Amino acid sequence: MRSFGIVLVIALILTPLIWIMPLAQKHDITALFSQYLGIVALIAMALTQVIATRVPGIEPIFGGLDRGYVLHKWLGITAMVSILLHDTIDAEMDGLGRETGLSDLAETLGEISLYGLLILVIITITTFIPYHLWKWTHKLMGTFFAFSFFHYFFILKPFANLDPLGAYTLVFCIVGLLSYCYTLLPENKFRLCHRYEVEKIEATGDAFAVSLKPEGRGISHLAGQFVFVDFKTEESRETHPFTISQAPNQNRSLRLTIKPLGSHTSRLTKNIKPSTKVKVQGAFGHFRKPNTKGTEIWIAGGIGITPFIAWAQDRFHGTQISDENPVHLFYAVKSREQAAHLHELEAIAAATPQFHLHLYESAKNHRLSAQEIVHTTDAEVEETSVAFCGPSGLRESLRKDFIRLGLPKKRFAFEEFEIRSGIGLWAFVSWAARHYVDHKSKT
Repeated sequence: MRSFGIVLVIALILTPLIWIMPLAQKHDITALFSQYLGIVALIAMALTQVIATRVPGIEPIFGGLDRGYVLHKWLGITAMVSILLHDTIDAEMDGLGRETGLSDLAETLGEISLYGLLILVIITITTFIPYHLWKWTHKLMGTFFAFSFFHYFFILKPFANLDPLGAYTLVFCIVGLLSYCYTLLPENKFRLCHRYEVEKIEATGDAFAVSLKPEGRGISHLAGQFVFVDFKTEESRETHPFTISQAPNQNRSLRLTIKPLGSHTSRLTKNIKPSTKVKVQGAFGHFRKPNTKGTEIWIAGGIGITPFIAWAQDRFHGTQISDENPVHLFYAVKSREQAAHLHELEAIAAATPQFHLHLYESAKNHRLSAQEIVHTTDAEVEETSVAFCGPSGLRESLRKDFIRLGLPKKRFAFEEFEIRSGIGLWAFVSWAARHYVDHKSKT
C-alpha cells in the first residue's frame, strides 16, 4: 500500500484535534476524548463508503484497489473500536443545553447503530459465513452509518454543527452518505460497466477458463489487472472480483479463470454456459510486471497463477527477445493435474529461452522455500525482484525468508487477491463480549 494513502488517512483522522485541543480548556477532557472517538468513527466509516464506490481516483491514492479494500477492512474495524470506546467512556458534559426530542432520538439511533454495526463487523470477519449472505448484510452498513450521522448531528456537543470542527465532520458524513447511495444505484445506468457474453468454457486443471466477448466496445486492461463480474444467471447474481488470465488484445475479449473454492464460485462453474450475459466493471489493480534490471522471480500459489499467465503472454508469447530479464515462474500446486493453464505456460517456456517454469507439487512433498528458489535460479538476491500471488500464509513465509536472505522489502511485490478476510475472529469476539459485560455491569 502506498504510504501516501496511509498518511492521508491518518491526517484526516487527526485533523479534528486542531479544534478539540482548545476545547479541553473549557470542558471535561475525558468526555471530550469520547466525543473525539465518535468523530473518528464517523470519518473512518465515511472513508470506507468512499472506497466501496470504486470510482476512478481511488486506486492511485492507495496503490491499487486490492490495497484499498485492505484499508477498507481496517477502517471499518477502527470505526467499530472507536464506537465501542465512545460508548464506554461517558461523553456527557454539563452546561450544553436542554435535551430535546431530537436529541433523545439521536441517542436511541446511536445505540441501534452501535449494536447493528457490531453484528455486521462480526459477520464480515467471520469468513466461513457464505459470501452471498455477507454481501447482502454488508449493504446495511450504510444504513447504520446514516443512523450515526443523525446521532452526531442532533446530540448535545461542545461545538456547533457549522463551527470549523462541526463542519469538518459534517463534510465527511455527507460524502460518506452520498457514496453509500451511489453504491446502491443500478449498474450500467448510473455506474459505468461493460456488457459481455460468455463465448466458451474450458476445463483447465481444477479450474475453468471462461472466455468473454464484448457486446460493445469492451474494456481496456493491463496484464495482471482484475475486474468485478456479474454473471446474469438465475442461480447466482452477485458481483465478484476475478483476475483477467490473458494478455490485452485488440478485440478486448477477456478470459477469467474460476476455481470453485466457495459457494459463489461453485454455483458459477455449474450454471454459466455459452451465451450467458455478463456485466463487467474495471479494470482495477496495480499488480504490474517488475520494471527493474536483474532476475525476476514470479511465485504463484494455486489459482494465484492467473496474473502471471497474462504477464507471460504479454511479455513473451510468440517472441524470443534476447535482451529481456530472465524470468523464473514457480508454480505451487497440490498436483500436476490441478495446475490450471499448465500447458500454455509450458509452451511459452519451450519457445522462450528467457522464461523458466518450475512446478512444485505439494502432494509429492515438494514445498516452496526462499532458499530453494534462490538456489534454483542461482541469482543474486539483492538484485532480484520477486512477485507473488497466492495464499497469504505462504506469502508471509516466503517474504520473511527472502528479506532474511537480503532481498530489499520494496522488491517483494504481491497482490491482495482476497477482498474479504478475517482478523483473528475469536480474539475479537472475546474482546467485544468482555466490553459488553463490563458496560452492562456499570449501568
